[in-house]
Amino acid sequence: MRPELVGIICLIIIVGVSVFSPKLRLATPIVLVVIGIGISFIPGVPPIHVPSEIILAGVLPPLLYASAINLPLFDFRRNFASISVLSVLLVFVSAFATGFLLFVILPDLNLAAAIALGAVISPTDAVAATSIGKRLGLPPRLIAVLEGESLVNDASALVLLRTAVAATAGTIAFGGFGGVTLDFAYSSVVAIGVGLVVGFVTVFFRSKLNDSVLTTAVSFIIPFLAYIPAEAIGASGVLSVVVAGLYTGHQSAKHFTASARISERLNWRTIQFLLENGVFLLMGLELKDIFMNAARSGHESDNLNAIEAIGLGVMAAIVLLVIRYLFVGPLLAIQRARAGRRDPQAVANEATGWRGGVVLTWAGMRGVVTVAAAQSLPEATPYRNQLILIAFTVSFVTLVFQGGTLPTVIRLLRVKGVDESADHARFASLVDELRAAGLQVLEAPDLSLPGGETVDESVVDRVRSDADLRSESAWERAHAEHSAGSAPHEQYRILRLEVLRAERAALLDARSRGEFPSRILVRAQLMLDQEESRLQSTDGAEGH
Repeated sequence: MRPELVGIICLIIIVGVSVFSPKLRLATPIVLVVIGIGISFIPGVPPIHVPSEIILAGVLPPLLYASAINLPLFDFRRNFASISVLSVLLVFVSAFATGFLLFVILPDLNLAAAIALGAVISPTDAVAATSIGKRLGLPPRLIAVLEGESLVNDASALVLLRTAVAATAGTIAFGGFGGVTLDFAYSSVVAIGVGLVVGFVTVFFRSKLNDSVLTTAVSFIIPFLAYIPAEAIGASGVLSVVVAGLYTGHQSAKHFTASARISERLNWRTIQFLLENGVFLLMGLELKDIFMNAARSGHESDNLNAIEAIGLGVMAAIVLLVIRYLFVGPLLAIQRARAGRRDPQAVANEATGWRGGVVLTWAGMRGVVTVAAAQSLPEATPYRNQLILIAFTVSFVTLVFQGGTLPTVIRLLRVKGVDESADHARFASLVDELRAAGLQVLEAPDLSLPGGETVDESVVDRVRSDADLRSESAWERAHAEHSAGSAPHEQYRILRLEVLRAERAALLDARSRGEFPSRILVRAQLMLDQEESRLQSTDGAEGH
């Protein structure tokens, strides 16, 4: 089958599943993995194999960057202690524990290779968990911890994997936890430096571009500008990408225009959607090839067959789940005790008790990075094909079993999510602050336009009225659930959208008559699109 046809079919599957899986209350990544597995076993479908370096060096950097620019730095800093423990210490402990277990069970597997596999199966993938959590209204703090953990733990795992693989090949001596810690410290410090430099330079350069298309185009190479130099000097490329993304996301409001931010957000959301869902479909498609290779190796060596490898994968998944809970429980207890002294009500709303701990534990699913990293193990590694199948089994079991039952766990534990009415009230208060700051400009005694032109008083009144209406709209939304019928500004929005539809029909009629030049029609289309986009916004800021 021609590659372009395969790509078209995969895109149709991804879009179709993304449309229908929410209606079935299923997480899209889980459905894509299952569909991929089903397709891989259809007679005539050739084995699918994508080199691990394409995933780790070509797909992972833009995926991490897309997530990092959308994670508020405030949330990352606020949860830094929890994120650090889960993404560094938990990864190391999980890797050593599962690695030692496999070392004991498999007689021909040396300790370094066993720990390499432990590193492979340790990092979590929060895509499925956060999509489920957001749909069911998990507290934002739990979502932030999951997202932050998945951003950083790939770096921890890949550094440990690199060290263990080097020890397996005999190029370095595996110095145990201390040696890995030193390697991780160097890799992290240098990666943070590279990421900050790349973030600073690219933000400065892009801020000088007065074209949102050019600004967005430059953003497409930032993940690789951060990844390649860091990897070249022995640092963590993925951590460098995360740092560059966090810095860029934090600085964008200060240095980029609104049109540039909107363009970048939409384009990167599309890229993230395609890459995230594409790799989950790929993960399922690769199962047949992975299973057959493991079965063939087991038959030839007569030491570990494919079924036994799957059993070891299930066992490893259970061990990882237990270790994760042993970390998450005390971590949230400490966090709750420290924060509770300052704001007990906030702690209660953030679900940092045992219920939140169970959800955070159950959300520790593995994804395609685990499978790709396993495929990067050297060819000479004992049990290599079986180890890859073990890694796939861990990913599949955690993704399908834990991911499939996570909604039930959340409902049974009755974890409280966001108080939307309180959020609307906070938003309205913030809008009032912004309004007050903005109206101070109109109170200046020497108010004039940049060219020195005097401003007509009616224009000042109109600007002031717009600011007042936005504030009124925010407060109407905050009080909407306590009032009958639609608020005036909501009625305005609905009616204005109906007017826009009539105007758009008139524009299409004018285009068909050919009475206006195309440039005039395009301007009118853009005018209607911009207003419709503003009115259809669901962030509560539409106003008038």
